[in-house]
Amino acid sequence: MATQYSLPPLPYAYDALAPHISEQIMTLHHTKHHQTYITNLNAALKSQAAAVSSNDIVTQLDLQIAIRFNAGGHINHTLFWENLSPASSPSSKESAAPQLTAALEKRWGGLTAFKAKFVAVLLGIKGSGWGWLVQDEESGHLEITTTKDQDPVAVGQKPLLGVDMWEHAYYLQYLNDKKQYTESVWNVINWQVVEGRFKGNSGEIYGVLKGLKASI
Repeated sequence: MATQYSLPPLPYAYDALAPHISEQIMTLHHTKHHQTYITNLNAALKSQAAAVSSNDIVTQLDLQIAIRFNAGGHINHTLFWENLSPASSPSSKESAAPQLTAALEKRWGGLTAFKAKFVAVLLGIKGSGWGWLVQDEESGHLEITTTKDQDPVAVGQKPLLGVDMWEHAYYLQYLNDKKQYTESVWNVINWQVVEGRFKGNSGEIYGVLKGLKASI
């Protein structure tokens, strides 16, 4: 029987990130876009199970693209929701991430310089994709990277902070002003969660989705 996934609840209300991310965007993004990835993933996994049962190799291979795309969408959005928090929350204060802040200081010369570099990378994304602060699991080296469409972070890289750069993440509020979105999102970053990811391991970061991540 194929594993089936469900939409995780947000750890805050849909209007909790306003005015930086509107209630309308959060509601549509979570209940429509994220839910669609899960719905399509569950359907593809059911079809895959049936194809395995009937030894239909061609169908199994054909389904890999849909499974990877929708599984990535589910994983990426789950990580995204978790690394956001209301601007009024103590977890959204940079002081909630002392060890990470020290590491960013060492790597980029300070939090301000890191943010500027991260924004530049986000604005350089062509089409749809994600921007990430990652840590190499062997060397501990911090890097800013991007993934296309719904590709997940590469194996061997630990995702610390992710920002969705698909138009549905900002367009209803910011229209084509991506720069304003990328600057405003810093007000609602959950630095406490990002600090926890920095100090933890990938298995802890992906949680119940670690098996799904390993499978794609």
